[in-house]
Amino acid sequence: MSNILSLIGRPNVGKSTLFNRLIKAREAIVDSVAGVTRDRHYGKSDWNGYEFSVIDTGGYVVGSDDIFEAEIRKQAQLAIDESDVIVFMVDGREGLTPLDEEIAQILRRSKKPYYLAVNKIDSPSNFLDYAEFYALGVEQVFPISAASGGGTGELLDEVVKHFSKEIDNLPDDLPRIAIVGKPNVGKSSIINAFLGEERHIVTPLAGTTRDTIFTRYRSFGFDFYLIDTAGLRKKSKVEEDLEFYSVMRAVRSIENSDVCIVMADASQGFEQQDLNIFGLAARNHKGVVLVLNKWDLIEKDNHTHKQYEDLVKGRIAPFNDVPIIFTSVLEKQRIFKVLETAVQVYQNRTRKISTSELNDVMLPIIQNTPPPMNKDKVIRIKYATQLPLAYPAFAFFCNLPQYVVDSYKRFLENQIRKNWDFSGVPMEIFFRRK
Repeated sequence: MSNILSLIGRPNVGKSTLFNRLIKAREAIVDSVAGVTRDRHYGKSDWNGYEFSVIDTGGYVVGSDDIFEAEIRKQAQLAIDESDVIVFMVDGREGLTPLDEEIAQILRRSKKPYYLAVNKIDSPSNFLDYAEFYALGVEQVFPISAASGGGTGELLDEVVKHFSKEIDNLPDDLPRIAIVGKPNVGKSSIINAFLGEERHIVTPLAGTTRDTIFTRYRSFGFDFYLIDTAGLRKKSKVEEDLEFYSVMRAVRSIENSDVCIVMADASQGFEQQDLNIFGLAARNHKGVVLVLNKWDLIEKDNHTHKQYEDLVKGRIAPFNDVPIIFTSVLEKQRIFKVLETAVQVYQNRTRKISTSELNDVMLPIIQNTPPPMNKDKVIRIKYATQLPLAYPAFAFFCNLPQYVVDSYKRFLENQIRKNWDFSGVPMEIFFRRK
């Protein structure tokens, strides 16, 4: 289930401040994805029991002032297309500007729900400065201070009215597989190759929003939902290979999926933006299959395949227990291996290990290699259990959980992966007090 809130507005009105406040409002936030931009611009939040993703569009605008405004307009449009609700932020100290008026016009035409937040209303001396923004033709203006949090509760009470707490009710418990990646890596082609000209599919089911279509795929012994992403939807007017464009497009598909097939163009190398989308899937605890397409364009010798795979694994470390498949969609090479692997990764993600089996294997390993002493403290791990979550997560009970170092956490994860097949699936290890 995805609920997506975008923060839009011209630069320096306080979008990042509000963004940081929203994603810190929750203890167990999913890490904002490192590297989506130079800063953190995608995160998870909740309010009154509604979970939602927050996207701060501000961090994506780069370039000189003249490019700036065109970019902001483009992003406003894209945020409108891909979000469920928009918070349009303006600066109460600076007052109304022509660019604010222009963004307001785009939002009015869109018919999408949006709320006008006038930021930096934080002292009695400027408390009434928000009134001039009624000129933008909105019914309600929300004076807020993103820095102190003043007024944000009233704003969020309205925002979450557009979100759903319901999990979408698809008729059965089938894997949901999304195909994500930058523009022009071959997503549409691989989907068309899967579905074939005869389109062996049962009726498309509208998902949680107008934007997400779950297409039931039943062919060659497979049965799953293919999440219809940008490839199957009509192409957006935004054709540029923008970082923002591909992240926005990926967010909803990733959140609605169990497994993501992350596609990259082998002829261009595994680029930063491919890494960003991979990170987005991993940090949302989704299964991942990496597909390097256009392999037919690479000049090869006996070592090329291994060298390329090692290079990619180096880039995605530390989570590099991930299947990597080299395809040529054009020449129909290894396409069905992609589907087989995605279904296997789904099974890995849902794998449950009994507490007795887990302890029989892990306790002797822990005894042979105990946690290193930390500040003269001896850490004793008593037992472990798998947590009842949608993805693999394990709790190790010990006397001093706060002293366990990260490197030991990685050691335990590697031992679990060595003994059970969790290939393609991010894993969480927690230490709890006995």
